[in-house]
Amino acid sequence: MYYTLYIGNKNYSTWSMRPWVVMKYFDIPFAEKLVKFDSFDEDSLFKTTISSISKFGTVPILVDNDLVITDSLAICEYLAEQHRNLALWPTDIKRRAMARSLVAKMHSGFQAIRNYLPMNIEAELPEVGQIILRDHPEVKKELLFLDDLLTSFLSSNKLNDRYLFGDFSIADGFYAPLCLRLKNYHIQTSSTLANYIETICHTKGIQAWINEALKEHSFVTMDEPYRLHR
Repeated sequence: MYYTLYIGNKNYSTWSMRPWVVMKYFDIPFAEKLVKFDSFDEDSLFKTTISSISKFGTVPILVDNDLVITDSLAICEYLAEQHRNLALWPTDIKRRAMARSLVAKMHSGFQAIRNYLPMNIEAELPEVGQIILRDHPEVKKELLFLDDLLTSFLSSNKLNDRYLFGDFSIADGFYAPLCLRLKNYHIQTSSTLANYIETICHTKGIQAWINEALKEHSFVTMDEPYRLHR
């Protein structure tokens, strides 16, 4: 079994990152197709290329023979079903339910963090982070909730406090981009979450994504509203 995964720029694309790092961590073979962002206009190269593969017109896209799957969670669920022996979700039914709940929150929530702290792996943006916290209380509220939420899972984990549910799972893959946001904007967190962020940054697959993002040297204006140039 061999897949093709279409992704956007590694420096910016949080949704592309999630299934990519899960597949890398669990050694699921795939061919990567990088479609660089230019704009999201309907006639842009990015949109025309991606829309020719999927009507959704977004990345990531997983292609398995004649099956085309769009959306990072849908992709990871499909992979979990196809590779049950790899335990992409926790094997315990209760922990698996909690992991899915946590991923669902990531998938649909944290809108303020998404809007005001976009992922930019190659940049160190402490000043931007402080300005955002000063001017947007809704971001600070979400960050406090995020810290409390993840810490509650990490602190209650009796088996292994390195990851959210013991061993690395889809849940960790989904929260990895948020961890990188906190790191690059120098957001202060609890010591438990800070240790988790450090673990995430050195995890197989995630570390590879970071290293490749640092080599892109792209500057996409729409993804960096806080900078005039790289």
